[in-house]
Amino acid sequence: MPIERALVSVYDKSGLTEFVRQLAWRGIEIVSTGGTAKLLREAGIGVRDVSELTGWPEMLGGRVKTLHPKVHGGILFRRGEAGDRQKVAEHQIAPIDLVVVNLYPFEATAAKPGLTPEELIENIDIGGPTMVRSAAKNFESVAVVTDPGDYAAVATEIAARGEVSLATRLELARKAFALTARYDGRIATELERLSAATGSIELTEREFLPERLHFAFTRRQELRYGENPHQRAALYVPAGSASTGLASAHQLQGKDLSYNNLVDLEAALELAGEFRRPAAVIVKHNNPCGAAEQDALVDAYTKALACDPVSAYGGVMAFNRAMDAVTAEEVAKLFVECIVAPGYASEALEKLASKKNLRLLQLPAAEPSARDVEREVKRISGGLLVQEPDRHELAEADLKAVTRRAPSPEEIEAMLFGWKVCKHVKSNAIVFARPGMTVGVGAGQMSRVDSVKIAVMKAQLPLAGSVVASDAFFPFPDGVEEAGKAGATAVIQPGGSVRDPEVIAAADRMGMAMVFCGVRHFRH
Repeated sequence: MPIERALVSVYDKSGLTEFVRQLAWRGIEIVSTGGTAKLLREAGIGVRDVSELTGWPEMLGGRVKTLHPKVHGGILFRRGEAGDRQKVAEHQIAPIDLVVVNLYPFEATAAKPGLTPEELIENIDIGGPTMVRSAAKNFESVAVVTDPGDYAAVATEIAARGEVSLATRLELARKAFALTARYDGRIATELERLSAATGSIELTEREFLPERLHFAFTRRQELRYGENPHQRAALYVPAGSASTGLASAHQLQGKDLSYNNLVDLEAALELAGEFRRPAAVIVKHNNPCGAAEQDALVDAYTKALACDPVSAYGGVMAFNRAMDAVTAEEVAKLFVECIVAPGYASEALEKLASKKNLRLLQLPAAEPSARDVEREVKRISGGLLVQEPDRHELAEADLKAVTRRAPSPEEIEAMLFGWKVCKHVKSNAIVFARPGMTVGVGAGQMSRVDSVKIAVMKAQLPLAGSVVASDAFFPFPDGVEEAGKAGATAVIQPGGSVRDPEVIAAADRMGMAMVFCGVRHFRH
C-alpha cells in the first residue's frame, strides 16, 4: 500500500524530526497534533493540523482531539472493500496510511513522589492507544510505528519501495498491541492505589501483592534447551523497560546458554550478592558447593573451591568483583561451565580465552550484585504463587545465646557467614563454616540429620573448630550430636521446636555454643 498520508502524534520525540523529514521529502502529507506539530513546524516541516482534517477543534483540555470518524475512518477503512471505499468517499474521509504514535509515560508519572490522584488519572492516554489499536487492527492497509527504534527501518523501506511491506506491518502491529496491553495492565495495577472510602479520591501506597497482577514479557533469546535436551526453553525479559540482573548480562564468550545454566547462575549470583568483601560462589545443580569471602578475590575463589572440589567440576561460578588475572589463572585450572562477574580485566579474558566452551557473562557495572526487589513467581497447575524475595539480613545483635557457653567472636563471625550461605541452600539445609568460607554443605534432604551427615561426608577440609548453620530448627538432638561428633563447636539455628530444651541440652553435653536467631530460611 503506497503511503500518501501519515498521522504523527508522539510524547517521546527522539529521532522524530529526522524521520518525518524523510517522509515529507517523499511527498507524504503529515498530519499532527499539539506539541508534535509545533516541533515539526519549528524544524521547517510542513504540517496539517488534525483539527483541519476533522473540522473540529481540540477540546476538553486536549482530552478530545483525535477521537473522530475522520481520523479513525481514515485509519480503519479496508482498502480492498468496495463498501468501505464507498463510505469514505461519501463522507470525504482521507485515508491515513501511516500512524506514528507513542504514549504518555504513565509508568514514570505513577512513580513520581508527591503524585496526586488527578495527575495519575490525567496521564492515562486515551487518544494515543485508540489510534494505535486502530492502525494495528488494520495492518493489512496501515503501518503503525510506536517505537522510535523502528524509524530507520521503516524509512528505509519507504525509500526503497514507497510503502512498508506486509511482513513489516504485521510485526509493527504485534509490537503495537503488546504496547497497549502492557500500558493498560499498568494502568489497571496503578488504579488499585486509588481509594474512594472517604467519599473523595485518595492515592494510597502501592500494595506489594495487589488484587491484580499483569505481566508483559518479550523473548530475548532462545536457549539451547530446557532442564533436559528434549525440552524447549527461552529467556524472556520485561517488555518496555530495560532488563536487569542476570537477564541483562552480556555474554563475552562461549557456546549458547541452556536453561540450567541460567538457573544455576542466578543461584550463584544471588549468594554472591550477600557479601560485602570480595566473594566467590560455586554452584552445582542449584546448590552452592563452595562459597567464600576474603580480602582478595583469588583467596575467596581458592577457599570456595577447597570446600568441595569434586562437585565444583562442571559447575558455575559467580563473583561480586571484577575478575583479575591472578584469579582467572586459578579458575582456568578447573573445568567450569559458566562464570558471571561485574567485569573482567583484559589479562583475565586472555587467560580464559583458550577455554572456547566456557561461557563468560558480564553484568552491567551499575549493579554488581544484580539484587532487585521484584516479586518471586512460581508456577503451579492452574495458577501462580507470588512472594517477596528473602532479603532478610542477620546482625550479631539478633543472636541469642541459649547454651551455657556463649560463642566466641571467631565463632560468631563464622556463624554469620554460614547463615548467609545456608539461606541459599535447598532445604533441609546444613552448612559447616569457618570465618569467610564454607567447609561442608548438606542440601535438600528429607530429614535434617541426613543433611548433617551428607555435609560431613562431603567435607574435604577438617571440620574441627567449625560452626554449623541450619536453615530451620533441629527437631531432634541427633543433628546437633552428629555435627558435634564431626568437630563443630557452635551452632546457629532459628529455634522454635517443641524439643528445643533437648537440643540445647545436647549442645551443652558436647560443650558446644548455640544461638537462636528467630528466622527461618526454607528454600524449595
